[in-house]
Amino acid sequence: MGGPARTVKKSKPRLFVTGGSGFLAINWACAVRDSWDVILATHRHDVALVGVTAVAVELGDARSLGKELERINPDLIVHTAGLTDVDRCEADPAAAHAANAILARVVAQAAGNRSVRLVHISTDHLFSGDRALVSETEPVHPLNEYARSKWLAEQRVLDACPDALVVRTNFFGWGHATRRSFSDWLLYNLRAGQTISAFDDVYFTPVLADQVVTWIHELVSRDASGVYNVCGDERLSKYEFALRLVAEFGLPAGLIRRASVKDAIGPVALDVSLLSLVGVVVAYLIARSLF
Repeated sequence: MGGPARTVKKSKPRLFVTGGSGFLAINWACAVRDSWDVILATHRHDVALVGVTAVAVELGDARSLGKELERINPDLIVHTAGLTDVDRCEADPAAAHAANAILARVVAQAAGNRSVRLVHISTDHLFSGDRALVSETEPVHPLNEYARSKWLAEQRVLDACPDALVVRTNFFGWGHATRRSFSDWLLYNLRAGQTISAFDDVYFTPVLADQVVTWIHELVSRDASGVYNVCGDERLSKYEFALRLVAEFGLPAGLIRRASVKDAIGPVALDVSLLSLVGVVVAYLIARSLF
């Protein structure tokens, strides 16, 4: 799957994306494959996309990863791999730590050792949830194992690769059979006539995956580094988001029921909405070609 152990010739700038069979990675590949030579690093699931290469890579093996990066010779690494199931992370903190913090450190060290630009995808779950629209400067206060492992990942990434771009975000869009997004889950069930429950007391700032990719590549092109919130411009509850979605696709709103996160298992932040202070400034400068 990985091909012969020789350096791959470039016809376009090369992008190496971990978590290659995941929702964001596949959306990323589809969005930029015309302008980038995209290499998706997979683990358990194969990927077949026109104009995209998939290679099996063991991210936890620093030596193996290093050899693969020497062969591929990427211009940019995007680390999307990780364990995002909050309940599973809570039940198995060691697995959360291994998948989120340790892998992030290994990838960041590999990027730093080779002076390759790195984008690390973090999360909006890092805060206590008692404040709305938190900025990049807000002190973190993780409430669960998922959040703690992702916060540790951010620290390890920036320690190993100080020029890395760390992105806190919460995105939606089209997934696939094994990696459905929240919006996929909603549409799949509603189209099947199933009643679904959506929290009316959990808030976020969702953004379309394609927009996340566009924003990040713009930041990368301008050598941005450090922590950035890449988010939507509107704070919505999960219930409000579901209503917007059914209105957009002409589905029956009566199938959506209000629910409370208080019925969920484990500690969950009530408000994970973000405000991109840095992003607002960058957008202003980009629009005026000053940055």
